[in-house]
Amino acid sequence: MDKDNSVAQRDKKIVRTSVIAILTNLFLVAFKAVVGLMANSIAIVLDALNNLSDALSSVITILGTKLAARPADAKHPFGYGRIEYLTAIIIACMVLAAGAGSAVTSVKNILNPEVTNYTTVTVVIVVVAIVTKIVLGTYTKKVGKETDSDALVASGADATFDAVISAGTLVGALVAMFTGYVIDGWVGAIISIAILKAGLEMLMDTLSSIVGSRADADLANEIKAKLRTVDGVLGAYDLVLHNYGPTKLMGSVNVAVYDWRTADELHAISKKAQKLMLDEYRLNLYVGFYAVNTKQNELFQMELDVSKDMAEYEYVMSIHAFYENQVTKVISFDAVIDFKCPDARALATKIENDLAAKYGRTFRIQIDRAYSD
Repeated sequence: MDKDNSVAQRDKKIVRTSVIAILTNLFLVAFKAVVGLMANSIAIVLDALNNLSDALSSVITILGTKLAARPADAKHPFGYGRIEYLTAIIIACMVLAAGAGSAVTSVKNILNPEVTNYTTVTVVIVVVAIVTKIVLGTYTKKVGKETDSDALVASGADATFDAVISAGTLVGALVAMFTGYVIDGWVGAIISIAILKAGLEMLMDTLSSIVGSRADADLANEIKAKLRTVDGVLGAYDLVLHNYGPTKLMGSVNVAVYDWRTADELHAISKKAQKLMLDEYRLNLYVGFYAVNTKQNELFQMELDVSKDMAEYEYVMSIHAFYENQVTKVISFDAVIDFKCPDARALATKIENDLAAKYGRTFRIQIDRAYSD
């Protein structure tokens, strides 16, 4: 299956799963609304409204998937994949609004509790709703992971969480039936807090993706390992990944090669690496090169010694790209400095001065960051 067909199949799967979620939630909305009104239960009515918001979020997921599938153009050369993140923000705001509204209603019910009328039928219906939500949540989350859809994974987690909320409603119903105490307002308050928490987490996760979060550690390590399978590549460094939607990745990497490689060979290596990344990960990768010194000379030994010296500096994680300019005789290398370092440039300058004093040479350090593991 080629890349375009793979993306199209993914979108179809997301839409189909969302339609199933819509129909299931609408069924639960009608079911719970009728039962809640008959039993005069604010908790069940709120639960029904929560299911309605779930159905609406699935509609937005479908619209977002369709819009994100639009091809790249001159105005948006990286495509429209990030629209999926924008729709996730809308869904998160809907959840937050629903949680705020239910909180207000619950507080009113706590202050002025209303008599409820739970029956065995009510309990059975709530149990059915719990089982339905567990099945829907498990299915949706599974498809979300298969399609790398954050929206579906979140929707699946939310559905599973709804089952827990419904279980709380069930507790309220049983307490009312067997003790006569009405705790619906308190149960509704707990539901409201749970909804608000879930909505806030969804919003923060999505905003993190838009701002630019760290690349997934497993994916980054897998990509580097795959690059090392390309003939001529000795190691992969400085991997940076930019996400333009779940199906659109771009990035850059520097690979280490022996210093005797010709320009023709480097060209062939870069093309092999780029094709491999596109085929395996749908990743458009730009490849740069570091030359590895193969001569058993003073510079070779100095690189080993300097690597040991770096262990004395708290924030230096590793070094690479050790190179001597044959004209100026300046030695340069990249130092990966921890983000926790308060002043990376000051640290690099100190290291340059320390090494100059120790080896009697001029050093220039390029500050590097661990953008991926």
